[in-house]
Amino acid sequence: MNATAPGRPLRLLAIDTSTSQMSVAVGDGTRVWEHSGEGGAQASSALIPTVQSLLREAGLALADLDAIAFGRGPGSFTGLRTACAVAQGLGFGAGVKLLPVDTLLAVAEDARARHGVQRVVAVIDARMDEVYAAAHDLAAFEAGGAVASPLLHAPEAVQVPEGWVIAGNAEAPYGARLAPAHASAARLPALPTAAAMLRLAPALLARGEAVPAEQAMPAYIRDKVAQTTAEREAARAAAPAPR
Repeated sequence: MNATAPGRPLRLLAIDTSTSQMSVAVGDGTRVWEHSGEGGAQASSALIPTVQSLLREAGLALADLDAIAFGRGPGSFTGLRTACAVAQGLGFGAGVKLLPVDTLLAVAEDARARHGVQRVVAVIDARMDEVYAAAHDLAAFEAGGAVASPLLHAPEAVQVPEGWVIAGNAEAPYGARLAPAHASAARLPALPTAAAMLRLAPALLARGEAVPAEQAMPAYIRDKVAQTTAEREAARAAAPAPR
């Protein structure tokens, strides 16, 4: 990573393709340039041109950056590989270290920025009738607390401490099935945006979380990509009959 002059604001690039949204942001410490677009298969072709466009707007070259943050997961298998591979290529070519960011921590930070909350059970759709979840106390994180490990759950099994909120993109696909034992908890839309990663980056960098490009890896959590035909048929057979 480039040496940062004392007192100079951090210059950062952040990318995330862990969900159905592609999110890219560049920050120079005073301003943020950001773009969101369609993720999935579209991200692989659009990501690098978007990065180049935002860097031009910011008047920065890749070699000017202090770090490149990327959403390491959990999330879409293809999306995680895309973000990591692009970040590695950019970082290796420019001699810039990478900053892997937990996507659920970024969801919690997005919820804080959008809704003013501090204690967040971040939940994103893991497909296959499951969700990824982690409870993040952002004030404790900023004070040096550990980042909660993401877990894979059935929607019904998500636990929410008293006084916490649920945030993420799992409410739409699962509705009342999501954390039914905590129906009174506020449920807020949030995503692991690149802008959220920029805000988290200074604390993560101060903890020494940046790594050489060749050492950056996605965090998949689950090894299985999709259900078998037999599993899908069994799930359909077990589903309640429509009324």
